[in-house]
Amino acid sequence: MAYQKVMIAGMDTAALTVLTEAEKMALLREMQETGSEKAREKLILGNLRLVLSVIQRFTGRGEDADDLFQIGVIGLMKAINNFDLTKDVRFSTYCVPMIAGELRRHLRDHHAVRVSRSLRDLAYKAMQAREKLTAELGREPTAQQIADVVGAERIDVVTALESISDPVSLYEPIYSDSGDPLYLIDQIGDPDSTDSSWMSELALRDALASLSPREKNILHRRFWLGKTQMEVANEIGISQAQVSRLEKAAIAHIKEQL
Repeated sequence: MAYQKVMIAGMDTAALTVLTEAEKMALLREMQETGSEKAREKLILGNLRLVLSVIQRFTGRGEDADDLFQIGVIGLMKAINNFDLTKDVRFSTYCVPMIAGELRRHLRDHHAVRVSRSLRDLAYKAMQAREKLTAELGREPTAQQIADVVGAERIDVVTALESISDPVSLYEPIYSDSGDPLYLIDQIGDPDSTDSSWMSELALRDALASLSPREKNILHRRFWLGKTQMEVANEIGISQAQVSRLEKAAIAHIKEQL
């Protein structure tokens, strides 16, 4: 889905002008010194394209694009309200993590996986600390720096932040070079899947294929459906003794094949 053209409040955001950094600073100064609502409005309109670029990181999670845009605008407005002109930081550098943080909070509160209250609270504090440190440092802080600010162990901070991350599909494409895409599942190995186990599975399939239809039916009902020998006997119309004999013969045949 393209986000270059989004209609909001009757406006096509693709037609909006993008403010230069100098223009942003001038408007921020005017707003803070005079309380100009007109300067504030210009700042919001001049950064809507920035909101669009940030929300693209959060697409594909079942959220409506318009809802994400609205949440992103809230983050933009918070950035405008809290920006400190005395800091030697570009507004866009400060604004992006504020918008992303607002989106993460929204997704966290509507997360499909239940997370404990204490873990959510720690994650919320860590997100706030990360946003503050990003503004102060002009870069993404390390996990240890965030942990120092919130007064928690680094591993606890990492766990808390990961707990509110959205689940990723195993079939999420992670690379494509004009050919077949590479999915996440392609990069996951199975430590139990060795050559010997793979060959054993093939041998088991061959052994099962060599059974008679009645033997296959009995094993399926007994071990796949979990039925008793008496239940199987009643269902296929033979005695329990016959079921027991056929079952043992089939198992013996499989063992012999393996």
